[in-house]
Amino acid sequence: VQLQASGGGLMQAGGSLRLSCAASGRSLSNLIMGWFRQAPGQEREFVATITVTGSRTYYSDSVKGRFTISRDNAKNTVDLQMNSLKPEDTAIYSCAAALWSPAILTNARNYDYWGQGTLVTVSS
Repeated sequence: VQLQASGGGLMQAGGSLRLSCAASGRSLSNLIMGWFRQAPGQEREFVATITVTGSRTYYSDSVKGRFTISRDNAKNTVDLQMNSLKPEDTAIYSCAAALWSPAILTNARNYDYWGQGTLVTVSS
């Protein structure tokens, strides 16, 4: 499966952005999806994940209450709605897909497919 993230850009603190991850090559309907980010000079960080059916979501403490992950299996897309953005949210955001697992996957090593990232810059 090929994944492509889009929707990044420059935003002032307090603003909102919506990222989208589009898949091609296979259906996402049986894959766990996640968003990760990597800020300059820092390691990749888990942001959010959503189960196959979308019935469960899980967020890092740093984005909980501000970001929302969702999926549309019919459209083969996964979105990340980011509200109340902060300068520390500045990073390259990447979407990833994992084969089915009963666990909530927050470790990047559990993900099998990765897309090109999209840059989000939040100014103060």
